[in-house]
Parts: sequence; structure tokens; C-alpha cells
Amino acid sequence: MKNAVAVLRKNTMLIVLVLVFLFFTITTKGQMFEALNFNALITQNAYVYILATGMLMCMLTGGNIDLACGSFVCFIGAVGGIFMVIKGMNPFLAVLLMMVIGIVYGSVLGYLIAYLNVPPWIATLAGYLAFRGWGTALLSANSSTGSIAPFPSGFLNAFSGKVFSSPIGQLNVVCMAVGVIASVLVVVINIMTRKNKLKKGYDADSMTAVIIKSVLSVAVIMLFAYKLALAGGIPTVLIWVAAIVLVYSFITSKTTLGRYFYTIGGNAEATRLSGIDTRKIMFTAYLNMAVLTVISSYIVIARFQAANSTAGTNYEMDAISACVVGGVSAYGGSGTVSGMVVGATLIGVINLGMSLMGIDANWQKVVKGVVLLAAVVFEILNNKDTSKA
Repeated sequence: MKNAVAVLRKNTMLIVLVLVFLFFTITTKGQMFEALNFNALITQNAYVYILATGMLMCMLTGGNIDLACGSFVCFIGAVGGIFMVIKGMNPFLAVLLMMVIGIVYGSVLGYLIAYLNVPPWIATLAGYLAFRGWGTALLSANSSTGSIAPFPSGFLNAFSGKVFSSPIGQLNVVCMAVGVIASVLVVVINIMTRKNKLKKGYDADSMTAVIIKSVLSVAVIMLFAYKLALAGGIPTVLIWVAAIVLVYSFITSKTTLGRYFYTIGGNAEATRLSGIDTRKIMFTAYLNMAVLTVISSYIVIARFQAANSTAGTNYEMDAISACVVGGVSAYGGSGTVSGMVVGATLIGVINLGMSLMGIDANWQKVVKGVVLLAAVVFEILNNKDTSKA
């Protein structure tokens, strides 16, 4: 009984995600289940997954956040528009220069926070104001409409196209094959993870739990593969998101650097006394956040096929919400990439479901606010119950 309760607690948000998806499927009379809406769920929320990955690394260090990432998306978009559209620069070179700017910014921000001890919320609040104003000013100075377009097709295809595309409604065989390969990998990883834990003497899920987890994972993967196969193929943004999620899952769970992020969030002073350079970890967190923000800007520009002053609005809030809803501790030291993915998907499902229902955007914000608060309250209550046990 205790094991069952523990499993339910561990997967609470995943269960909530399934229930919310079923709710919107019923209330929208099946529209939520259409292939194009599965595609929209990925393409419209790709920036959330990427920004939330960076936000996760910041929050692990002690509940720190980045309030400037949304505004920086706007600024980098404006710079990219000037490079590629106004100046006619080669897209590859422009993308590299945009990343260099992001690295320089991330280095300055990381230095201010890690070495000069400027509180993260103050340093990033300054960026939130400065980059929103700077980005808007650049767009206004180079376009009478405040929007720069059109971007080169090569750039757009790299960040918003489809791989092995096919007509909508026609089953894409390549997409289905990728789904099968991904399913096999997930099953193998689940089994090997359990085997390695038992070999090292760690607590591991029962074989029944592993089988159930694998079956559910395969069902979800194949459902998405089937829907995307009918929607024209694999979106390139899915490849970007999947690559980032896999890389950071490995970093946080399998590397020494990843463990440092957790230890500094758990007890920064003890981590420092043990000989770990906590300042370097903090610097890395915000440099990393800037790099992922630039990648998000590529995707946002390609999705809208233009750089405009509204890009990035409230993106930082979406990223923070995805992390908190996904179980990342607001105090640091706890949280996973997989949990963040669940949180980001839940936020995306709520957004898409309410949009399909025709609910006003203002009420959508109310609902997301309630969900965010509920997630924090659940974490606090769950931690109390765990400590009592």
C-alpha cells in the first residue's frame, strides 16, 4: 500500500496531465485529439521546453530565476532581423553571431550574480527592462511596422520546418519508424536502469512497475508518432527540443557537474566548504540560460516568420511555471528534466485546450495562476508528509 502511495505521489503531475488532456478532449468534442493539434502542442510550446530547461538549472542552485529571458528573446530576434533581413547576412553566420552575443551577455550576467553577488532577481529584472526596450527600439528604427520580415527560407526550415515531410492526412512512414525506435530505446533504458540500481544495491522499482511504466511510455510515444505522421511529419523543433532534453537529462543525472547543481541548492555553504567552487556553478547556470534563450529566439523567429516587439512576452513566466508545476523546488536542490517536461506539457495542454474552447486569454492567465499556486502548495504539503513519515 505504501509503495502504491509513493508511486502515486511521484507521478501526481503526470496523472494530472492525462486527466486534463482527457477533460479537454471531451469538452472540445475531440478537437484536442486531432493530428494538427498534436503538432500545435509541440510547435507552439517548443520555446517553453527550452527556456524551462535553462530555468531548471538556475532554480536548482537555490530557487534562483531569470526574469530577463523573455525580453532577451525579443532583443536577439531584433538583432537577427537586422542581420538577415536588413543587412542580407548569410543565415549561418547570423546565427553564430547571435549566439556569440548571447554568450557575452550570459557571461556578464553570470559574473554579476556569481562574483559580484548581485541578487539574481535584481540582475535579471534589469535585463528584463533593458532588453525589452532595446529590442523594441531596434525594431522601430528599422521598420515602420515594428516587425522585420521575411527571413531566409533556409533559416525558417532549420527551425520551423518538417523532416521527411508528407501531405497532411497521409501516414508518414519515417515518422512511425522513429516512434518505434524511440519506444524500443525507452524500454531498454527502463530495464537497464533498474538492473544497474539493483547491481549497486540501490532501491529500484519492481519489475511490474517497470513494465507498466514502459507500456505507458510506449503508448504515449506511438500516439504522438501516429498523430505527427498524419500532420505532415516530424517538426524540426521537436528534434531541437528532444536533443536539449536528452542532453540535460544526462548532465543532471549522470555527471559530476549536474550533481553540483543539486548540492549547491541543497546547502550552498556546505558545498563551498567541501571544496566545490559554488561561484563557478552559479556562473555556469546563467551562461547556460543565455545560450538556451538564444536557441529559443531562433525557434520563435522561425515560428512567426518575423522579428517583432511582442516576441518573448511573459515567456519567463511560462518557463518558471513549467518548472514549478513539474516538481522543481522553489527553494532549490530538487527537480528533474523529466518533471519539467511534464510541467511544460501540462501548461501547453491547458493553453491549447482553453484556446480551442474559446476562453478569453485573460481567463487563461487566471487558470494558469491557480495551477501554479496549487503546484507549490502541493509541494509544501507533500514535503511535510514525507518528513513526518
